[in-house]
Amino acid sequence: MTAATTVLATELPKADILQVTRDSRPLRLITCGSVDDGKSTLIGRLLWDTKAVKEDQAATLRRDSGQQNDLGLPDFALLLDGLQAEREQGITIDVAYRYFSTDKRSFIVADTPGHEQYTRNMATGASTADLAVLLVDARVGLLEQTRRHATIASLMGIKQFVLAVNKIDLTDYDRAGFERITREFKELALSLGVRQVTAIPMSALKGENVVYSAKAVMPWYEGQTLVETLELATLRSAQTTGFRLPVQRVSRPGESFRGYQGTVAGGAVKPGDSVAILPSGAVANVKQIVTFDLVRNAAVAGDAITLVLDRQVDVSRGDMIVSLDSQPQTGLAFDAQIVALQPDGIEPGKRYWLKSGSRRQRVIVQPVSQLDLKSGKWASAERLPLNAIGKVHLKFDEQAIFDAYELNRHTGAFILIDPDTNNTIAGGMITAKRADVGGLNAGEGRVILSLPADLADQLMATEAFAERRDEVETRRMTAAQARDLFDGIEG
Repeated sequence: MTAATTVLATELPKADILQVTRDSRPLRLITCGSVDDGKSTLIGRLLWDTKAVKEDQAATLRRDSGQQNDLGLPDFALLLDGLQAEREQGITIDVAYRYFSTDKRSFIVADTPGHEQYTRNMATGASTADLAVLLVDARVGLLEQTRRHATIASLMGIKQFVLAVNKIDLTDYDRAGFERITREFKELALSLGVRQVTAIPMSALKGENVVYSAKAVMPWYEGQTLVETLELATLRSAQTTGFRLPVQRVSRPGESFRGYQGTVAGGAVKPGDSVAILPSGAVANVKQIVTFDLVRNAAVAGDAITLVLDRQVDVSRGDMIVSLDSQPQTGLAFDAQIVALQPDGIEPGKRYWLKSGSRRQRVIVQPVSQLDLKSGKWASAERLPLNAIGKVHLKFDEQAIFDAYELNRHTGAFILIDPDTNNTIAGGMITAKRADVGGLNAGEGRVILSLPADLADQLMATEAFAERRDEVETRRMTAAQARDLFDGIEG
C-alpha cells in the first residue's frame, strides 16, 4: 500500500480500513525445507489457530488423527495431505494451496514436498510466492535439501525468508542451538543475495510462536510470531519491463474483426500506444482493448485481453506484442540457470523443446557449471544430473524472445521438454543474452541496422546474413518512419 493510500485510509472508519486492507492482493507464501521438518504440520496449525478450519473439517480431523502424538493433539498435517499416498506414507507429494486470513491480512500458502524426487513440485510453488518459510528441524540443522530449497527459492526471485527453526521443544528450547542454525542460514542467504531473513524458534505441533507467543517457555526470544511477521511482509515488487502480451490465439469471428488474445505478462497498455510485434519487428498502434464483456481504456499485467491493432500485420500464436520503446531481448543465444527435474538430467548437445509462455522452440543446451550445495560454490560441469542447479548456454535455431528473469518472471522463465518422452526435464530462468556466439565478443563489432520492413526481410533472406546473423541486429521501420529518417538526413 502506498504512502498516499495509507494517509487516506487513516481518515476512514475502522471497519472501512479493515476492508481496504483485506481487499488488497493476498500475500503468497511457500513452506519449504527437508522432509519431516514439519511443513504440513505448520500450515495445519496456522489454519487451525486462525479459525480457517470449518466445523465438519475439524470433526473429520479429530476422527482421522488417531493417536498421532503424546499430547492428544490432532494430526494437523492431514489438513494438507489430501492424496491417499500422502496419508499412507505421511509425506507431501504434490503442492497443496490453502487460504487463511487474520484481521489485518489474507494469505495464500503453498505446502511443498521435501523429498528430492519431488523437487520439481517445490519449484512450481516457489514460482509465484512473495515469501518463503524455510523449516529446519532444531535437532538436525541445515541439510542438503534445505540448501537446495533455499537456492531454488532465491533463483525464483524470492527475497524474503522466514527461517522457522521447528521442533524447538524437543531440544528443551535450546537458545544456543537456535542461534547457531540462524548464523549458518544467514551466511547461506547472503551467498544467495538474500538479506531479509527473520528467524523464529517454534513448535508447529504445539503452536508455539506460530499464531500465539511462546514467551512462557522461551523468554529469551523477543521477536515476533510467524503470523505477526507475515502480516508485515511486503508483496513482490513490480517488475520493470514495458508492455508484454504473449499471443495465445488469433481471434477472427468475422471478416471485420481481427484480435490477438493473451494475458498481459508485464507493463500496461492503452489505445493509441505504439507496439512492436516480435520476432518480425512490425510496428502498429493499439486501436482497441476488448475483454469478454466490455471495451476497456487500459490493461495491466494479469489481465486477459483481446488486442485490436490499427493495421493489418502478420501475428500468430507464439509471437509477442510489446512496447515499442521498451522491448525484450531477441537473439539466438542466451545464458540461463536451470534446475534438472528428471533422472536422466541434462545431456550436453542434445536438442530439446523450450517452452516459454505460448512459444515453443528447438534449443541446444550446453551445461557450464553446477552449484555445490555443501560448499555454495560453482564448479564446471559437462552434464547436469537430477536435482542439480546449473548454469547453461542456450542456442536456438531461430530468434528467441526473452527478458531477464529479474526484470520479468513471466517472459524470463521457461521449461525444457524432452522430445523423446515429452517429459518436462528442467525449469529455468534467463540471466542474460549472449553476445559472444560465433566469435563475436560482447560489446564489440555488433551492428544494428534500422531498415524499412521490406528491405529488412530481403536482407534476412540472403545467405550472407544467415552466416552472420548473430553479429547483426535488424530493426524494422514503417514506411512513414523511413521517410522521416531520410527527410532528416537530407535536411
